[in-house]
Amino acid sequence: MCKNHGVSYMGAGKVEVLEIEYPKLALGDRKCEHGVILKIIATNICGSDQHMVRGRTSAEKGLVLGHEITGEVIECGREVEFIKMGDLVSVPFNIACGRCRNCKSGLTGICLNVNGDRPGAAYGYVDMGGWVGGQAEYVMVPYADFNLLKFPDKDQAMEKILDLTMLTDILPTGYHGAVMAGVTAGSIVYIAGAGPVGLACAASCQLLGAAVVIVGDLNEERLAQARSFGCETINLTNGIPVEEQITMIVGIPEVDCFVDCVGFEANGHGANAGKEMPAIVLNQAMAITRAGGQIGIPGLYVTEDPGSKDDAAKQGSLKIRFGLGWAKSHSFHTGQTPTMKYHRQLMNAILYNKIDIAKAVNVQVISLKDAPKGYAEFDSGVAKKFVIDPHGLIV
Repeated sequence: MCKNHGVSYMGAGKVEVLEIEYPKLALGDRKCEHGVILKIIATNICGSDQHMVRGRTSAEKGLVLGHEITGEVIECGREVEFIKMGDLVSVPFNIACGRCRNCKSGLTGICLNVNGDRPGAAYGYVDMGGWVGGQAEYVMVPYADFNLLKFPDKDQAMEKILDLTMLTDILPTGYHGAVMAGVTAGSIVYIAGAGPVGLACAASCQLLGAAVVIVGDLNEERLAQARSFGCETINLTNGIPVEEQITMIVGIPEVDCFVDCVGFEANGHGANAGKEMPAIVLNQAMAITRAGGQIGIPGLYVTEDPGSKDDAAKQGSLKIRFGLGWAKSHSFHTGQTPTMKYHRQLMNAILYNKIDIAKAVNVQVISLKDAPKGYAEFDSGVAKKFVIDPHGLIV
């Protein structure tokens, strides 16, 4: 039997590449004849993975990481009808059965049948159904006919694989954040966070026709990356209030649309520099979004944060000025992105050269054995998106 290796969480701040079980068409005792085995072509390190690796969740040692998976089908279960051996496919990070009430409504991020503990599941993530992660050489994908996006031309797809691998998560997530914030032609948008999801959101806002895309962050290297494809930027470390910096750009201290691409591990700035403040982005959103504006929140917020220094935040409770948002009639949109809602359209945008997402997020390809180094470098704040090439197939 072919061996398999995967990136495993081994405790706070530590990941290792270990030999793991070759995938079967099963989850424990549960048969998955509706699934396929993939030879992984590209699998990416995500900021959501870092929350676990930093010890900010209840993840247990040995968890195989990775929910951003692009691969070639090498085995099909008996119930798979439309996906074929040899197909090159994109895997949505959220697993969906295609049969439940939510899936039939397009809410594939909160499928009711793939996680025994709560709605919604994902590969290689704590409390998300126990599905093995895809930062590996091979992985099993269930409900293949429903979940997988087949690329129409394999050779063309390999030529654009660094862009297409972003369809698994960060491009649909960034796009979803923009859509939920109401971004359209002529919008003035503020994006909190210049990590890969924030950069993907910025590129998505441009695709949607935004007039001005402003990205705010504490990291100047990441802000420079945002400027490299036409974004305005705000450095939160310069001591100037955000409202004043927005006024310098657009003439007034507010925006039409706000997207939170930071999540619960947010840090303060100005007088609160260096202090973790999990609600700061949400409060900032209500302060600078115009009355009647929309706030998209693709940034991750957790039900439990055992690593927090704040007792309330440990239970997922945050101190937000909800009265301000209510008074300004803001709309808030949260939760996992329903990847399948967007990935086909975004695939076409990539294939027809309407978005250059690999360049926007500054992709760097690494080997599977170098994944621990990639995690460490990513955690240091570099302006890169790490793509793991387990079989050395990306030229």
